[in-house]
Amino acid sequence: MALSSSRSWRYNVFLSFHGPDVRSSYLSHLRKQFERNGIITFNDQEIERSQTIKPELTRAIQESRISIVVLSQNYASSSWCLNELVEILDCKETGQIVMTVFYKVNPSDVRKQIGGFGKAFKETCQGKTETEIQSWTKALTYVANIEGEHSLNWVNEADLIEKIATDVSNKLNASLSRDFDGMVGLEDHLGKMKSLLHLENNEAMIIGISGPAGIGKTTIARALFNQLSFSFPLRYFMGNVKGSYRRTDCDEHGLKLRLQEQLLRKILNQKRMKISHLNVIYERLGNQKVLIILDDVDHLEQLDALARDISWFGHGSRIIVTTEDQELLQQHGINNVYNVAFPSSEEALGIFCLSAFKQISPPDGFGRLAERAAELCSNLPLGLCVVGSSLRKKKEDEWEVVLHRLETSLDRDIERILKVGYDGLHEKDQALFLYIAVFFNYTKCDHLSAMLADLDERHGLKTLVDKSLICISTNGDIQMHKLLQQVGTQEIKRQEPWKRHILIDPYEICDVLQSNTGTGTVMGISFDITEISKVSISKKTFRRMCNLRFLRVYKRRIDKNVEVHIPEEMEFPHGLRLLHWKAYPSKCLPPTFHPEYLVELNMQHSQLEKLWEGTQPLTNLTKMNLSGSGNLKEVPDLSNAKNLELLDLSGCMSLVEIPSSISNLHKLQELMMMFCINLEVIPEGLNLMSIETVNMVGCLRLRTFTPSFMSFNLRHIFLTRCEKLQSLPDIVSTELITLNVNGCQSLQRVPNCFHSTKVALNFTKCFNLSQEARKSIIQRSFLDGRKYVGTRSSNKWARLPGWACLPGNEVPAEFNHRAKGNSLTILPESSDKPLYASAIFKICIVISPKNKVGSNLPKIICLRMNKFVCSCPCYDFQVYNKISMSSVFAHLSTEHLFVFLYVLDQKDHSLGVLSEILFKIESGPNFEITECGAQMWTEETPALETIECGAEETENVDEGKSRRSFWSCLLLCCFIVCCIVIFAWGKKTIDF
Repeated sequence: MALSSSRSWRYNVFLSFHGPDVRSSYLSHLRKQFERNGIITFNDQEIERSQTIKPELTRAIQESRISIVVLSQNYASSSWCLNELVEILDCKETGQIVMTVFYKVNPSDVRKQIGGFGKAFKETCQGKTETEIQSWTKALTYVANIEGEHSLNWVNEADLIEKIATDVSNKLNASLSRDFDGMVGLEDHLGKMKSLLHLENNEAMIIGISGPAGIGKTTIARALFNQLSFSFPLRYFMGNVKGSYRRTDCDEHGLKLRLQEQLLRKILNQKRMKISHLNVIYERLGNQKVLIILDDVDHLEQLDALARDISWFGHGSRIIVTTEDQELLQQHGINNVYNVAFPSSEEALGIFCLSAFKQISPPDGFGRLAERAAELCSNLPLGLCVVGSSLRKKKEDEWEVVLHRLETSLDRDIERILKVGYDGLHEKDQALFLYIAVFFNYTKCDHLSAMLADLDERHGLKTLVDKSLICISTNGDIQMHKLLQQVGTQEIKRQEPWKRHILIDPYEICDVLQSNTGTGTVMGISFDITEISKVSISKKTFRRMCNLRFLRVYKRRIDKNVEVHIPEEMEFPHGLRLLHWKAYPSKCLPPTFHPEYLVELNMQHSQLEKLWEGTQPLTNLTKMNLSGSGNLKEVPDLSNAKNLELLDLSGCMSLVEIPSSISNLHKLQELMMMFCINLEVIPEGLNLMSIETVNMVGCLRLRTFTPSFMSFNLRHIFLTRCEKLQSLPDIVSTELITLNVNGCQSLQRVPNCFHSTKVALNFTKCFNLSQEARKSIIQRSFLDGRKYVGTRSSNKWARLPGWACLPGNEVPAEFNHRAKGNSLTILPESSDKPLYASAIFKICIVISPKNKVGSNLPKIICLRMNKFVCSCPCYDFQVYNKISMSSVFAHLSTEHLFVFLYVLDQKDHSLGVLSEILFKIESGPNFEITECGAQMWTEETPALETIECGAEETENVDEGKSRRSFWSCLLLCCFIVCCIVIFAWGKKTIDF
């Protein structure tokens, strides 16, 4: 592989156009907008046009990052333009971006060379060779299939130009970052990966990247993500999958749920999303074009959770998996695999020099030393970077000392090489390195500041970043490579026992806790009790460890039984910041426990019946997790936990009530109370201003759910299987995405209206809903479709995620187009009311289960066929709207109604007048569609119904206007009076 760096581009944009059509109008405004946005455009004003493309024009195309093809009515009348187009598409194969603008021409005319566009093309082809004609035809067909902007869809051309300039800026910003400049061999890696990705193929694909730790898999994946992400509406780079999988203290099913939550939160930009089953990923991402990179996978279960069925993702989707275990890829059926090879000696030297000297070759006098260092690192890229960084700015004699130590060491293991970076740190920075290695990898920087309040870590973090020992992600997470974590744990083991700040050896910790031999030096204990059969803790064990800040006791294996005895008189250190104790064996924390400095309290699967008595100072507490504590009967007073963000009481089966003190947790974002099977009531008047997720799945005795959630950011409410629940409160949030009350068999009343326009309403198996509730769900669960008609912005035409499902065996009468079976034909009502292709429809279908759902995931596919009324040839147009509904339909035994909106993409908005529309619904082998109905929303159609809450809002608005008018008049009168007084006083003064 050649020593290569990121490609540099002379121009941002090359414009291909037919001058007479656009130069003096549209194009001049577009160029001006590009200039204002700082986009460098190639200017062809001085190039004389001819039949053949000029060399300087070819060079300009090749040196432009983006080519924009402006297809106008007479574009194909110029062989110059057609030759430009062929050259542009050739350059696309080497990584150039191609965008299209259809200026007053139909894409179909370009694709098929018909109409006025086709006539001009045929005239140009006269006298040309067959080879030229075929290359032009192929190029026009290809470019017409590139989704672009259609000028006829825009009322205001200035808005169109601004949109194109914004898109170009976004694509330029998403181009290969300068962070990857100079990375040796990277372009070769990316080229080989792109050949495996087959980006021109419209099928969804999954590809693997394998190789040993530290060889550069993550770097290749990140660079690839950086280059390709702009082409995918939904994309996410999920780093350290292995670390995420191991950090969660729950069973395999729970681990998979947490992985899916992490992915969906990021890719859908819903940071507090919670899910309760494993098919949500297919429901939310089904039929979407996604780019997902799963970095550092080491278990088959991780792939099962995140990429079980690639076919359920949309056309063109790509999932890329990096792993050290190639066999794991084979087990998952991933056959397209890129094996990252070790760099050559030349490349290894280049990698090392970039890290040590910031240039690709060594400076004078350092050539031999650099070659020795690269050889000692065994050509491993991570080792080359770390050792190079540690030797940066050192003198030649200092290099000799370091290299001599590496050469004379009997242990050539890479851990020894990486340790060079650690050895170069100051003592405080070494301590910070060890804390991150043991406790804080993937911890947010602001949380680290709270944890390490006694240690100024800000300078140390910068030092660790500069030396390539950690990196800080864009969302503020601290990340350390697993090999460097091993360096940290090994370094702790090498320290003299009485000097250790952190204890990690389980047998040593067992001895310290039992014999009370701890010292004030110890600041952290990470105790894996998996290999210990029994430990009895001395009541005075923590007295001598007065500086203990971090205490973690855990088991790697859930099925391992360990006897842990804690005396009632035991005293925890007063300065604890982090207390993670899985399966805590006592009924209560010691009476002397002081949580005033505590930032995180995690006591999952404990034997606790209560935490403490009375009110404690909890100002610093941000997370409290007591999940799985089946004996917990009492939640402490949380009045002082003003900074609490997460409260997890899931699986606390003895809990009957929660304290009213949670009412004023203004920063609480997640309230998790799944399977609190004895919980009966929720305190009224909860003032949770920041709440985003409420999960109370399986609270079997919960009868009322009446808190007034004032948060306008509330996104998810899960109340599945709350069998005694009778009513739901009003929800003011306009951001609500999920309301799941599946299996709430006693539920009768629901809110009068839903303020969110995109909420998914799951009322399956809610058999006691009142008629008013059913009407509210069906009629008031979607946005008035008129707001979408004629909207310019392309994202406004995305298919809405909102839907509703509830028991029912007949399409309601308000759906004025109805038919038995799974198909429905809609005809114009009269000649005065034509049927437009731009119409928006609300669809209602009756779903009847045939038998028990099998292995096939249930889904709904809506096929729409348009028949046009026009003098030109008619074309059938098909649109698929696939909704993966496995969790909704999986356990249905009776008929249900499923209601959703059907909205066309913007590119289909100008299809014209139709003679008929045919809807056909497909549902898979396990369900039958017995009836379907549709209701059309058009710009002329009045609102479907008078929504009571809307009327109230209008009334309130009118009342507000009247009130504002009164006060405005009053203020005006006061102002006039003041002016008169001032004037009179001034006049009197002058007279005086």
